[in-house]
This record gives sequence, structure tokens and C-alpha cells, in this order.
Amino acid sequence: MTTEYPRNGMQPCARNERLGALARRCAKEISRLVAGGLTVAALAFAAAPALAADARAQLQRFVTEVDSAQGRFSQQVSGGQAQARQAQQGEFSFRRPGQFLWHTLKPYEQLVVSDGKLLRQYDPDLAQVTERPVNQSIGASPAAILFGSGSLDEAFELANLNERDGLSWLRAKPRSGDAGFVHVDIGFSDGMPRQLELLDAFGQTTRIDLTDIVANPKLPKNAFDFAVPPDVDVVRMQ
Repeated sequence: MTTEYPRNGMQPCARNERLGALARRCAKEISRLVAGGLTVAALAFAAAPALAADARAQLQRFVTEVDSAQGRFSQQVSGGQAQARQAQQGEFSFRRPGQFLWHTLKPYEQLVVSDGKLLRQYDPDLAQVTERPVNQSIGASPAAILFGSGSLDEAFELANLNERDGLSWLRAKPRSGDAGFVHVDIGFSDGMPRQLELLDAFGQTTRIDLTDIVANPKLPKNAFDFAVPPDVDVVRMQ
């Protein structure tokens, strides 16, 4: 069943209202995340070793020289009103501009995939897919840093931080007031993003660790296609 809703997301019946609210909350967490967060690797840089570059320089080269990547992630939320919960684990991949897959495997399955035009979130437990345009979903988010191809300075204020835990860190603060998060700190090592720490408007910090990163793999052309399963509700946000 396919249902279209205006951008305010109001739904005509109690069941869909509950499911839609849950789906939006999940999507917001993953956006934060991944939104931040996600991914990936840099090539060996020609002029100087990556260890000699500060975090901002490593980010810039990562964005311009890594067209695609894949790897694994773990994610944990803490602080604010967050209750203790299991860390999420899964795998990700992306191809610029705007195509990405963020697949949570544990402790429950959830899939967020973008083909560059539409972002779809599939929650098997709710038997629901939520669709929205990519430009409304990514915007000034961590996903824009990792998966986008535009100018970072237009959407974010970027500043290097002190090194810690063996990583070179930078802070990205969205210039937009409605980005949904306060800032995201990204730790680099050897030209690759290794860790993200995203502070949201509720005082919660989402930490994402990225591992097993492979830069510029040969991904299939259909790597970011998604076929809606049968007997699943589709909610379209406009």
C-alpha cells in the first residue's frame, strides 16, 4: 500500500500515525548518524603522508579523492535523555554524489538507502518503508560531509580540534539553524575517518566507529537500488 503525506507528516489513522512517528524517529537517528556519519577512506596522498596533514586537510582530500567506499560501523548513543541501549552494528557503502547504504544488522535490522534522488528507510519490524527526497533528508547533515560532493564551507563551519586517542579531530557546525544537531566531531587517522561523535539538540551524543574501510571499490551499478518488499506500507514524505 502506498500513502502520500504532506511534509508535516500527519497521517489519517492511528496505526499509521504510530508507525510513521516511529519511522521518523529511526530515520532521524540514522541521519544523525549517518548523518553523519558514515564513511571512509582516503587514497594515499601524493605530496605528503596523511599523518602529517591536519584533520581539515584530510577531510577535504577524502571528499575530493574518495568517490566510493564500503566498510563496517558500530553506533552507540549516550547522555541527555538517552536510556542505556545496545550498540548498533552493521555495514555501509557509498558512491558520490548522494548514493549510500546504511544497513543496521544488530541488535535489529534496519536499512537506509539512497539512490541519489530518493532516500528510503525500511524497517522490517514495522513492515514499512518511508520515502523522501534526498535533498530534504541530507541537507546540512553529517551524511552531506561523507557522501556529498559540494562545498563543505557553504554548509558547515569547520575547525580543527586538539588530537586525542591517536586521532586528528575536526568539528563541523551546521550553518543552518534547523539541521537537527549541534555539531559533529570527526577523528581521522591515515587519511581516513575513524570515529564520529555527534551532539544533538537534546544533549545526546551518538558515537560511530568506522572499521574495515575500503576506498574506491568497484561497486555494482545497482548497489543502491531498492525494491519495496510485498505487503509493506509505503509512506511518502513531500
